[in-house]
Amino acid sequence: MKETFDLQPALSATREEIAGSVGPISFYYAAPDDPEDAARRPLLLIHSVNAAASAYEVKPLFDHYRHRRPVAAIDLPGYGFSARPAQKYTPRVMTDAIHQLAMRLVADHDNQPIDMVALSLSAEFAARAANEWPQAFATLGFISPTGFSGDKVQRGAPGSTRGISWLYKGLTASKTLGQGTFDALTSKRSIRYFLAKTWGSKQIDEGAFEYAYATAHQPGARFAPFSFLSGFLFSADITDVYGMVTQPVWMAHGDRGDFTDYRRKIYYGHKPNWQIDAFPTGALPHFECRDRITSAYDQFLDVARSGGFV
Repeated sequence: MKETFDLQPALSATREEIAGSVGPISFYYAAPDDPEDAARRPLLLIHSVNAAASAYEVKPLFDHYRHRRPVAAIDLPGYGFSARPAQKYTPRVMTDAIHQLAMRLVADHDNQPIDMVALSLSAEFAARAANEWPQAFATLGFISPTGFSGDKVQRGAPGSTRGISWLYKGLTASKTLGQGTFDALTSKRSIRYFLAKTWGSKQIDEGAFEYAYATAHQPGARFAPFSFLSGFLFSADITDVYGMVTQPVWMAHGDRGDFTDYRRKIYYGHKPNWQIDAFPTGALPHFECRDRITSAYDQFLDVARSGGFV
């Protein structure tokens, strides 16, 4: 029988739900007590996508900004406390969830556009959402985004993915085989191994490890990761999607671990609306040097608000 856990909140904040296209979307929300800070533009944080993802991945940023401005952190469909139905997950599903929460945040904050920071693969969904509804998003932050590795620029048809149908079918055809495969991927040993590759060090955040294990041992936890593993959550047209972004963009990445290939950033670094910063960390730099990350991001926001990016 599959081991399950009573999942605790990833963040110490109010947790709310809104209706989504595949079921309830869960998010955490906090705002400062100071009315002036509480009236500032909201910040939306979006975790990455992997076998054991959740809003815990943005915890250092959430904990920092909750005392300075309104901040929300989403559990994407298939993860955390959001609905985890047995279906194929695609960029469309994830992008729609961002739209649905952004609509709520904009409406609740006097129709102000929001700032958005997304991790890893979720940067692709964030960029697509910003292109589709530019009035809702003032700035974009990408931490260790996908779509920048290798030398070859690939431009797929609009909305297409890098999905491998036979692999998805193999992962989902048998419940027993599929669950067994997922259990192996999300064992404590495997999760620690993959987090060490992400950090580029065995000195990982133990809270992130414990929460990853717990959230991966919930009913329906395998469904979204199987779409991830078979490529259906990767956009084949991401080069063009990133290229069409008109908002100011802050991109941050580390130089340690398995996720350090950002050769294709040269196609964006010259753009007047992009700022790219590298840090001596793994792929989750906000866990290792939060103050440096937030300082760099705040400086970017100051320039963006003064009209410094055109």
